[in-house]
Parts: sequence; C-alpha cells; structure tokens
Amino acid sequence: MKKQIAGILALAALSVPMGAHHSFDAEYDRTKSRNFEGKVTKVEWMNPHARFYLDVTENGKTTNWEFELGSPNGLLRSGWTRNSLKIGDVVKCEGNLAKDGSNLANARNLTFADGKKVGAASSADGNK
Repeated sequence: MKKQIAGILALAALSVPMGAHHSFDAEYDRTKSRNFEGKVTKVEWMNPHARFYLDVTENGKTTNWEFELGSPNGLLRSGWTRNSLKIGDVVKCEGNLAKDGSNLANARNLTFADGKKVGAASSADGNK
C-alpha cells in the first residue's frame, strides 16, 4: 500500500507544470551583440527576470523590442530600484540577440539620457 501511495504521489508531482528557466546560451547568441536606442514602452519587474520594451526606429520603421534583464534581486544589488526605468525614458542598450531571430535581446547594460550607464545584471554573466 505504501508503494502505491508513493507511486501516486510521484505521478502527481510530475503532472504539476513547472516554470522553465533556461540558461543564457540556450536562448541568446553570445556572438551577436547589438546596440539599440529607443523609448521605453513597458517595464515588467518580476521573477525570474525583469523585462523592458523599447520602440526602436531604424530607416523610418519603428519596431518594439523586448529586453531581458537580470532578476529583480540582482538588479537591486546593482543599485536599481523598480522605478529606475520608466515608460517614456529614452535609453541606449547593448544586448545579445535571441537565437530564434525574434525581437528579443538579453540586455548587458543601459545608458540613460543623462549619460548614466548601469549594468543589467545579465544572465550572460552568471547573474540570476
């Protein structure tokens, strides 16, 4: 009876969906770094990674890009607050492009309009 209960519990545990957290190298290309400049359209301060979105205009066309930052805890340790980046801010961002070719990048650092440069607690550096 104990083995049956243990088996049922094991199956039940396997059926619970788990949030996947992939390594930097699984999603981003270390050899494809790019610089962006644009206006912040959205900020998501959540685990496992904070995110922000930029409207980037190139050759007259505006494209919304998503940028992954480090975890909120990692950002806090780097001097960020949840209000460091606001909708409407114009920033420059260096990031590594997603391997799937989507408008997604892992942010390495940001430079604000006043010239202040901050690290992004990137998972490329082993930050979580």
